Amino acid sequence: MNAITQDAARLLETAARAARAAAAVVARAPAPAKDLALREAAAALRRNAPAILAANAADLEAAPDLSASFRDRLTLTPARIEAMAAGLDDVIALPDPVGRVLAEWTRPNGLLMRRVAQPLGVIGMIFESRPNVTADAAALCLKSGNAVILRGGSESTRSAAAIHACLVEGLVAAKLPEAAVQIAPTADRAFVGAMLRAAGLIDLIIPRGGKGLVTRVMEEARVPVLAHAEGLCHTYIHEAADPAMARSILANAKMRRTGVCGATETLLIDAAIAPSLLPLLVDDLRALGCDFRADDRARAIVADLPAATDEDFGTEWLDAILSVTVVDGVDDALAHIRRFGSEHTEAIITQDETVARHFLDGLDSAVGLWNASTQFCDGFEFGFGAEIGIATGRMHARGPVGLEQLCTYRYQVIGTGQTRP
Repeated sequence: MNAITQDAARLLETAARAARAAAAVVARAPAPAKDLALREAAAALRRNAPAILAANAADLEAAPDLSASFRDRLTLTPARIEAMAAGLDDVIALPDPVGRVLAEWTRPNGLLMRRVAQPLGVIGMIFESRPNVTADAAALCLKSGNAVILRGGSESTRSAAAIHACLVEGLVAAKLPEAAVQIAPTADRAFVGAMLRAAGLIDLIIPRGGKGLVTRVMEEARVPVLAHAEGLCHTYIHEAADPAMARSILANAKMRRTGVCGATETLLIDAAIAPSLLPLLVDDLRALGCDFRADDRARAIVADLPAATDEDFGTEWLDAILSVTVVDGVDDALAHIRRFGSEHTEAIITQDETVARHFLDGLDSAVGLWNASTQFCDGFEFGFGAEIGIATGRMHARGPVGLEQLCTYRYQVIGTGQTRP
């Protein structure tokens, strides 16, 4: 367990108390004010793109020994900055989730019961490497009436600060409290420990990063956590799959971006079509730079595939490596997923609707797809404008976490003079 220094505890308490005061304001802020803040922040991101890229270049130069996948997650480009700004635009276009009437009913005694959405309060966001999370998380928290304290990885400090400055411009323009979106005032790891123990100051912790980070958060947190530990995603190619579709989807699911949590890590392929289709799939992916770990049945079809172990099937590669196993139908595929999966995202490729529905209904995972790439497990693709993370737990929210999932609810009870007998 990491020690919490007095300085870290003091800095966290100061930040959290300011965030709590800000949260009381943004929780009741009208939608036009929140949208103005996001609109001005998006404009600032576009206007300050050269400065953000320069800050990012300095971060990259200061960390020359990163893995290829980590470096990809850390790197900003003009297109990625524009995507951040466009994400804010998309959040603006979404309905304000605060104050929605989620349910309403009248009791026999005439009492009107109403369930109404309200913000969670103060969010603590702990993330690694991806500077764009600064903007995505801030946009979603602000629009949903929450304040947020952002603690990014030390390798992205300059990038996150440059992005945060644009968000503050938006808050100032909308006359909303700057403390509604804060970044950690120190890179000291003790500050993370202070966040995790800030019960009563922080209402929810959302970690976004590798297994080590999430494990630490889950072990140390005294604050509720919304998270996923791993993205061990599977694509299952059923014997009734269209071969061309299967080849296209798998190449995208594995190789579009290998370092994202929605990347497919294991291919499951039916024994009935494996002899004809698996060699083509291997050729496709090898041409894209992919390596493999395969079970004996797959290696009997493509002899030069490296052998897989159980550990391989339980590994989230986050790299150009694909585990491969041959299965005997949909129930065998589901059994493999239950044994090795992380309940994140799974896909089936088939033209048989009955089989597809059996697969989707049989999953425990947060997201199941039919005839689509696992890389669609993303808040933007779900129409959420952005996402603050992916949740695989069983409480509160699952899958991409957007505006609605950053709200809880309260009850309003309206009477006409009723008293209880």
